[in-house]
Amino acid sequence: MKVLPGKSNVNWQDWKTYDDILLHKCDEGIARIAINRPEKRNAFTPQTIDELCDAFNLVKHHKEIGVVLFTGAGPDKKGIYSFCSGGDQSIRGTNGYKDQEGNQRLNVLDLQRLIRTLPKIVIALVPGFAIGGGQVLHLICDLSIASENAIFGQTGPRVGSFDAGFGSGYLARVVGQRKAKEIWFLCRKYSAKQALDMGLINAITTIDELENEGVNWAKEILFNSPTSIQILKASFNAEHDGIAGIQELSGYATQLFYSTPEAQEGKDAFLQKRPPDFSDYGWTP
Repeated sequence: MKVLPGKSNVNWQDWKTYDDILLHKCDEGIARIAINRPEKRNAFTPQTIDELCDAFNLVKHHKEIGVVLFTGAGPDKKGIYSFCSGGDQSIRGTNGYKDQEGNQRLNVLDLQRLIRTLPKIVIALVPGFAIGGGQVLHLICDLSIASENAIFGQTGPRVGSFDAGFGSGYLARVVGQRKAKEIWFLCRKYSAKQALDMGLINAITTIDELENEGVNWAKEILFNSPTSIQILKASFNAEHDGIAGIQELSGYATQLFYSTPEAQEGKDAFLQKRPPDFSDYGWTP
């Protein structure tokens, strides 16, 4: 049950059992998803990503949960904590990462899109290394809180890899073009303080208080209107995600319109096989 150090101020309950990840929920409306491969510094494989997608989809369809805490379990045998160190290079093939059947896949892109479009708020809790693909995963979360010992950075060009999507384009929106190029071209490592200064994360706390800080932020979010928060998330995404982002935002608008008497009149008229009467609904200035 324990994922991060320190005493938790909520009662986590097992939700579903996986091989590579941990999934818990609590009565406060919060879920916790943790990559559980500390011996690999929480590097992911295709199986890890499949399990993460399954867990996030469970959260998506759970009406009582509004916030997800996304983190990495630890420590490893050396006492080192990690959020995620990207793809597991030991199973990387010529055009992807090998799954258990030997197929080469790059399914982390599915997870990125799922987190971006999830109608819940995802808070990354970074207890240590967020490197390579792990840096991208924390980046696409809605909010990011790091422990004082956290380390951020890119390794892609050093291992013959890159992320030309969210990992670079969205990074530039967050920290600026110059800084984003520095992060990718130089492959340096950055402290939590440096990450906070460049706007890469929202806050820093001690590693013992990291989970509780995430829970506190989640509770503040959950105090607010769910529909407002969902539409705001879609609105932030729409600017960066093109037509797909606009589609997501319009979906919420359509759902809201369905609940109006005007929309109900259209549906009822169709089912009753009569012309609709929209005379009570004017053209709002």
